[in-house]
Amino acid sequence: MSYLFLALAIFSEVSATLLLKASDGWEKWWFGMASIGLYSLAGLFLGVVLKEMSVGLTYTIWSGVGIALVCIASVLIWQQKFDAYALSGIALIFVGTLLITAKSGVVMQ
Repeated sequence: MSYLFLALAIFSEVSATLLLKASDGWEKWWFGMASIGLYSLAGLFLGVVLKEMSVGLTYTIWSGVGIALVCIASVLIWQQKFDAYALSGIALIFVGTLLITAKSGVVMQ
């Protein structure tokens, strides 16, 4: 169940970040307000996750998946460009997340 709430937290946080970009520096304030609501929801979900999972594991998955999804969404929504460095960075984040979750003692509660 923890992984379901973690997925909801990640989805809420990524959506909030995308809405914050869509607010255009708060000129479209309704996107900014929705962003605040989704960041709050992400925090609530994360709090539930942290009752069962270690902070290290939770934050590793949250940040790694969140960064990758925001980068992918920025390409799809705002036609931002990826270069070899960006793709390499995302690959390194993915590998780092796998290493931490599979081999590190940080996953212990």
